[in-house]
Amino acid sequence: MTVAAISRCLTLLELLAGEREPVELSELADRLDMPPSAVHRLIATLVNHGWIIQDNATQKYALSLRMSTLAFRNLDARNVPDVVQSVLNRLATETREYCRLAILEGRDLVWVARAQGAVTGLRYDPDMGQEIVLHATANGKAWLSTLPEEEALEIVYSRGFGATRQLGPNSARSIDELRVRLEETRQRGFATSLEEAETGTAAVAVPFRASSEEEAPVAGTISVAGPLIRITPERWPELAAALNRAATELSHIWPLRSRQRTMTPLTLAAGVAVAKRAHSA
Repeated sequence: MTVAAISRCLTLLELLAGEREPVELSELADRLDMPPSAVHRLIATLVNHGWIIQDNATQKYALSLRMSTLAFRNLDARNVPDVVQSVLNRLATETREYCRLAILEGRDLVWVARAQGAVTGLRYDPDMGQEIVLHATANGKAWLSTLPEEEALEIVYSRGFGATRQLGPNSARSIDELRVRLEETRQRGFATSLEEAETGTAAVAVPFRASSEEEAPVAGTISVAGPLIRITPERWPELAAALNRAATELSHIWPLRSRQRTMTPLTLAAGVAVAKRAHSA
């Protein structure tokens, strides 16, 4: 298979990953701007390898669960969920809002864990498969603000101010606008997003580091998000304080990820307890 064919296969998989219902071949061809015969050949290959399935009744195509299985297998191999979920659960309970954790992958942030703390009223429950648009999300700005300004701006400039999904009305549209927002983030010590990533929503986020060492590299970000009417500027200090406590705890226990697979549950629990005591000391 050629590099171009591999690229088209990946584009096809990404397209189907965003669809709730199976899609017709002709629609896929239109959206990919390819001849139906060429798309059919790609689909046939992916069907044979178990990545795509065809509905027998409608003859439409959908992504199989194989991609999800691999994603969960990868997260399990990295020991992400077990170590961080308890921290995220406590944060959600404390803030009574939707909390998420993203880890840094090269120059991208990827969602890996979430916890829902809202029990009444409006619930914000976004798709975990959504792209984290760095210039429009609190998580993205929380990470970018830790970088030298020139590097942060270059990352965003190289990608542009668009996105694969619709952004909110307040998303930054220029380097100058982003520069101001990153400086505000550095001054405050936390990042915010008010109808930047999505209409009607707001979020607060902070980065966390790979260890408790002050100069340790950033490992990821954590955020609290919800409807605009609840995540108000008046709540920012309260939410930021809760996030920073969680970030500090994560920085203390994050190194346990590399040892988790060789630990028994009892040993792992003891390690987490020691890390917590060291944090509170």
